Amino acid sequence: MTTHHAPGNLDPQMAIPVLRSGMPVTFSLTIGGCTHHSANLAQVCNPATEELVASHPLATADEVEMAVTAAKRASVSWGKAPYADRQHAVAALGQLVIQHRETLVNLLVAEQGKPRADAEWEIDGAAHWCLQMSELELPREDFDMGGGQRAFTRHVPIGVVVAIVPWNFPVLLAIWKIVPAVLAGNAVVLKPSPHTPLTTLHLGVLAQSVFPPGVLNTIAISDDLAPVLVEHPDVGMIAFTGSTETGKKVMRAAAGGIKRVSLELGGNDPAIVLPDADIEAAVPALFWAAFRNSAQFCIATKRLYVHESIYDSFCDALVRYAKTVKVGNGMEPDTGLGPLQNRMQFLKVCDLIEDSRKQGHRFLLGGTVPKRAGYFVPVTIIDNPPDNARCVVEEAFGPVLPVLKYSSIDEVVQRANASHYGLGASVWGRNAEEALAVGQRIESGVVWINQIHVLTPNVPMGGMKQSGLGVENGVLGLSHYCNLQTVVYREGT
Repeated sequence: MTTHHAPGNLDPQMAIPVLRSGMPVTFSLTIGGCTHHSANLAQVCNPATEELVASHPLATADEVEMAVTAAKRASVSWGKAPYADRQHAVAALGQLVIQHRETLVNLLVAEQGKPRADAEWEIDGAAHWCLQMSELELPREDFDMGGGQRAFTRHVPIGVVVAIVPWNFPVLLAIWKIVPAVLAGNAVVLKPSPHTPLTTLHLGVLAQSVFPPGVLNTIAISDDLAPVLVEHPDVGMIAFTGSTETGKKVMRAAAGGIKRVSLELGGNDPAIVLPDADIEAAVPALFWAAFRNSAQFCIATKRLYVHESIYDSFCDALVRYAKTVKVGNGMEPDTGLGPLQNRMQFLKVCDLIEDSRKQGHRFLLGGTVPKRAGYFVPVTIIDNPPDNARCVVEEAFGPVLPVLKYSSIDEVVQRANASHYGLGASVWGRNAEEALAVGQRIESGVVWINQIHVLTPNVPMGGMKQSGLGVENGVLGLSHYCNLQTVVYREGT
């Protein structure tokens, strides 16, 4: 049984959920400006305690169809709305996130497990992205073709965009898709991760106050309905962030309808520490580059190459720093790193650590996963394993870091590029010119020099090789959610 509520008649308990111990709150889908509540429920557990947080409805096949239909209907008028109106709506969404910050932060910590400070960063970042991207303009280019003929290019909406977001940054990465899609004049069907749907579902309800009905539809669905959504003939684009293997499935599904795709996929990001690097400055930065969010993000540093002349000193400093960071429940104020988000990922990382143990790798820190409630894995640093080791080749997506010794620049560049991934990289050294030269030899979509993970709404980022297609952020990212139309005309006619 499914019940529906019109936007002006939202159930207050559904609009503003409050988490109470032992009293899970049912969340809602939003389709065509209405909330949908169903008896078909899924449950979300806190990864730090494995206790129930809340239950939420799963969309039926009929509701998936309704969501796409609502988005298609809304896209017609929304695509014709003045660009300034769309900018205003996106900015209003940012203000809405600020207004409901506390609820969103609490939900995010409970379902994702990250420390509260990191959840605050994510929610504040989501608001910042809305406000900053609302100021972007889509460019128009004019051409003089001679003989009285002129032309111009303009960006026009695609129509319906399906946005699929992962569980590591469920709110921020949803905003990275919602904002450019609706700013470009499209309507969105947003599918949150089944592991972290609550904050996103709540955001979908809140957003109905700033967007016309059907512009943003938020639905949680079971895995068997995902193909129905992405292969729907009325969907014009799929924006996906997640693993490379799942990205390939999305791309295959999109091929049947020649749909536009934006794919931000996996990474195995190298960091190169040059012989002249400032160890004291680089160690804290690289620790958090590797382990923030318990290493559950695509652009985390996953291979750390350190020159042989400073290798021992660097490793000693890294281990000392790591021992100062507490792994624990994200609700506790002194927690630096939380649990892994779900049991599947927890078991995968445990298996990776066990493989290193069987291969005889030396652990500088960690290497033993304690038995306790929650999906906690201690910071694990592995001493110079071979390049073909699983902990080097695979994207762990958990707090496991191999530190690798190198002797020459040519050698380390070759090793850093020996991956089918190419998402991010960083280079560290006092001689900025030399570090920049090394960085430009790395095959990755983003390279940071003596800093890392500096991202802004105005600067595009994307991956090379099997780390993705298309870019996010900036005018280039915004234009990816548009079709480009060229108009050729003769003057005086």
